[in-house]
Amino acid sequence: MRKATLAQPPLFTLAERTGPRVTLRADTGAVAHVFVLEDDIIRVLLLAGGVSTSPPSWAVAPGQTDIAEPGRDRMDVSGFAAPGFTLDEAEGVLVLTTARLRLEITLAGFFCRWSQAASDGWRVIAEDRPTQAYNFGWWDDGVYHYVKRQPGERYYGLGERAGAMDRAGRRFRLTNLDPMGYDASADDPLYKAIPYVLVVDAEGAAHGVFYDTTADPVFDFGHEHDNYHPHYRYMRAESGDLDYYMIAGPDARAVTRRYTWLTGRPALMPRWAVGYSGSTMTYTDAPNAQARMGEFIAGVSRHDIPCQSFHLSSGYTSIGDKRYVFHWNRDKFPDVEGFVRGYADAGVELVPNIKPALLVSHPRYAELAEKGWFVSDADGDPVVCQFWDEVGSYVDFTHPEAAAWWRRQVTEQLLAYGIRSTWNDNNEYEIWDTRARIAGFGDARPAAGERPVQTLLMMRASRAAQIAYRPGERPYVVTRSGMAGMQRYAQTWSGDNYTAWKTLRFNQKMGLGLALSGVSNTGHDIGGFAGPAPEPELLLRWVQAGVLMPRFSIHSWNTDRTVNEPWMYPEATPAIVGMMQLRQTLQPLLHDLLWRHHADYEPVTRPLWLDFPDDPRAWEDGDAYLLGPDLLVVPALDPGVATVRAYLPAGTTWRDVRDDRVYVGGAEYDLAAPLSGLPPMLAREGSGLFVDLAPAGFADSAPLPGVLLYPPDKAGRMSWSGFDESDAAPRDPAAPQGWTVEVQASAETLAITAGWRGATSPPADALRIILPPTETRRITLNGAAATLQPMQVMGIERLVMTWMV
Repeated sequence: MRKATLAQPPLFTLAERTGPRVTLRADTGAVAHVFVLEDDIIRVLLLAGGVSTSPPSWAVAPGQTDIAEPGRDRMDVSGFAAPGFTLDEAEGVLVLTTARLRLEITLAGFFCRWSQAASDGWRVIAEDRPTQAYNFGWWDDGVYHYVKRQPGERYYGLGERAGAMDRAGRRFRLTNLDPMGYDASADDPLYKAIPYVLVVDAEGAAHGVFYDTTADPVFDFGHEHDNYHPHYRYMRAESGDLDYYMIAGPDARAVTRRYTWLTGRPALMPRWAVGYSGSTMTYTDAPNAQARMGEFIAGVSRHDIPCQSFHLSSGYTSIGDKRYVFHWNRDKFPDVEGFVRGYADAGVELVPNIKPALLVSHPRYAELAEKGWFVSDADGDPVVCQFWDEVGSYVDFTHPEAAAWWRRQVTEQLLAYGIRSTWNDNNEYEIWDTRARIAGFGDARPAAGERPVQTLLMMRASRAAQIAYRPGERPYVVTRSGMAGMQRYAQTWSGDNYTAWKTLRFNQKMGLGLALSGVSNTGHDIGGFAGPAPEPELLLRWVQAGVLMPRFSIHSWNTDRTVNEPWMYPEATPAIVGMMQLRQTLQPLLHDLLWRHHADYEPVTRPLWLDFPDDPRAWEDGDAYLLGPDLLVVPALDPGVATVRAYLPAGTTWRDVRDDRVYVGGAEYDLAAPLSGLPPMLAREGSGLFVDLAPAGFADSAPLPGVLLYPPDKAGRMSWSGFDESDAAPRDPAAPQGWTVEVQASAETLAITAGWRGATSPPADALRIILPPTETRRITLNGAAATLQPMQVMGIERLVMTWMV
């Protein structure tokens, strides 16, 4: 066995073919495993030293809702179809071919060249840099992968990243930090890191690459260049093995759905989680916190604001000026049971903040330290890290007894009081001591390569506690930090943002980047978390943009000690209340989109090019985006504007939801953007908008489901469906239930057929079908002449008919 050198790289030979796995061995001892997992997914596992040094995976879970402890074995191929493939070798090149993906491996050096099926044959989508693409022990202990960079390539994904959505020309460090008050246009790293890249070439063909590592990888997309090599991009991880999944297109939407499937089925939260969630640190930091929390309920009631939950900040756990997880401050909350019950009686669920570190002064710190339940050094002593205003140690969730203790605390200190959710905060696991070690489910090892795994396991433990305590309900977990696969367990948001206009703009792009990375259940702290109070216009615009995000919460810790509240500016309050009431009207739409994310892996928010890849102008990095496949949203993100200019993609007709104006795609338009109501929001012809027509306000009302239809103007067909359920009796989404509408249109008639699908009865006794006010054709509903009545719906008079179940 020889040592690999730059002058003579390893020479691989085919050693074994077992099921979907092809194994190659080199004369240096290096081993490469190639797994043909699906027609469109091939995985490469390169072991430079011949044996695996990577921990089990907590990211790869094809179509699954969870991964069993101690994580997925790196050789496990369960959950994949493992299709047939051809394997050929000629002139030093090994070729693996499926129906959709081809891998050519040059055996001298293991250089890979990837192609995907196209209408005119095989199209090259990626190939390794021909000079030193990997680290075969030449440089250090890091893992490297250098890939040739093609002219015109665009790079998306990587989870939560600042700045423009196309990552070309930039370098990113994928670690998890708490950068409170970050610059959303430039700062890196942030809270969440997902080592997945969506690559789109100059012609629009797409593929995806997922690197299954949690060892603080760095991605460079042309920020660096070296005269000794052709133009390249690279991934470097601190430890482990090169383990990546290549996902064939042909288009970005197919790749996005497939990547989301690969890392697991997104959790479907309870319907109430789509409602407005109040929050501020100020209330729970106050000495009379329980009274201040009562003032919030009085405020939303007084202003008739729909509110279905409240994010309870960590001040409820304080002793003095510090915070102690799973401790209730009985001076601030003298009647915890009554407090929780009072909120429940008001129809507002509490989402309490919990943190994964115990300060060294925590009443239970010594107990956990003695049991060895913290991330520790080689001698078993807890590793102490900076945490908030003191130092503390992080719970080791790879220790089964520590995780069990955590679940008990969630149950006893929160769920047993009537609370139905948890907010996992400050869970970036900022452990920088290289001596730190984790239990590893019985295989103790360095903590550095798996810090994000602790974050994921914290979500998993919180979710498991909720499921065990209330098995008949959907659990609701919120997390600030995360990694690949986090969508299986939790909702998230863009962390502790800064109050500024550019934050409003770039938070929108951060959310789109997360959606492309498998995580659609997201939102932002409306009004900004850190910094000064938002000026009235900024708050109005932030609320206007936020009502269309899956997570909608006004949250703050303003440096000037003000509190971001819907009623903080009397002159702006009526407009804000109106927007929040519209949010309640749109809750069925948002819950349906989250169900589609869960059931079909469809992203909720999406860039225009995801659904209009053949329109060159859809690729421009503007402010417009799609909410689902059929609604185009153009938020106003600049001060002092009364209109926004937007390009509407070609190939369809668009109708403004607010006033029913018609726009032909393929052109730019100036759209009215007043400081009240919805932002410009345009529906595709042939689509439907799922709404709740019940009175919107603080008082709970029985839902009145409706669909705002935009049928074809001329001859044509359309289909619409809307997932619907009651929080009191959630159903298995694997057996979808909901309303259905079919429309057969001609120039003179509309034949509408409405129905309900599902094994259970619908949560309402009727569906309202709403048509544009300009509709004049003869209409039948389920074969009978329809009776239409004018009704004010979302600001204008429309035509409404009712189908009784």
